[in-house]
Amino acid sequence: MIEVEHLKKEFRKVVKEPGLKGSVKSLFKPKYETVAAVDDISFHVPKGEILGFIGPNGAGKSTVIKMLTGILTPTSGSCTINGKDPAADRKRYVKEIGVVFGQRTQLWWDLPLRETYGVLKEVYSVPDEKYQKRMELLNEVLELDDFIGSPVRTLSLGQRMRADIAASLLHSPKVLFLDEPTIGLDVVVKNNIRNAIMEINRTEKTTVILTTHDISDIELLCSRIVMVDKGHKVYDGSLDALKSKYGIMRELVFQPEIAENFSEKDFIGGLKLGGEDLTVGHENGKWRVRFNSEKIPVKDMLSYTLSHIEAKDISMREADVEEIIRRLYKEGVGV
Repeated sequence: MIEVEHLKKEFRKVVKEPGLKGSVKSLFKPKYETVAAVDDISFHVPKGEILGFIGPNGAGKSTVIKMLTGILTPTSGSCTINGKDPAADRKRYVKEIGVVFGQRTQLWWDLPLRETYGVLKEVYSVPDEKYQKRMELLNEVLELDDFIGSPVRTLSLGQRMRADIAASLLHSPKVLFLDEPTIGLDVVVKNNIRNAIMEINRTEKTTVILTTHDISDIELLCSRIVMVDKGHKVYDGSLDALKSKYGIMRELVFQPEIAENFSEKDFIGGLKLGGEDLTVGHENGKWRVRFNSEKIPVKDMLSYTLSHIEAKDISMREADVEEIIRRLYKEGVGV
């Protein structure tokens, strides 16, 4: 479905010397520097997959998405989606994709939402019968009925986001690009949008490319992620493989039988770990010990803890995806 091969995008920017002289010089004899925003990225996405496309700010995510949607043309390399080149076949290609940018809207601000959808119906040449069935489905999964007669400018952020997703799905696209679809939304609206994405993907096998900073979006929607940093791909694989390979941090939670008998200093001193390999904190009478399981195995940590304290409650859990991804960003792990 989506084939990205050695994709590269370079931009030229003016390099200005300091001071007034530098400003005048850059105006008449500018010096340019070439910056690679995306540098040799390749990945494939089969039909019907929901792919999490993630990375820190400035990593190159948006530039890749703009090339995949045909807004930008690659400097080198190629991307084909459903057999089409997004830039070269733009007129035909845009009829097969839907795009939602979390901070922008494709809706007409002063038109009632129902009329906005009517305009999009004509833009995409959706037949009447197909349009009616489509709207019934979108009303069901996105719950549009309560505000479909309201002008777009009167909608809340959560309503507008649901309306934008519906607009992007009106013409039954084969691929849906979602850029931060749950940003700034409350928990209930986030859950509604996630459920809608899963339902559309399940019933219509729509391929979804999701960029997000919300780790819950990734865990609930994506079985696979591609991570980029500084224009390079640093990870491509399943969440399970990511946890297995990089999920070395564990968290031990315990509540001492008698709080006064627990000495944090003595506990840490016997472990001989430091820095990010061992952190200790406490809240509401419970202690949380985060440790590197490669430096001290889980069974040894449990044995050590039980030999140093009397605990009335103790539990162990794996590192969550947010912690793993944070470590990947920091360490720049490559595939």
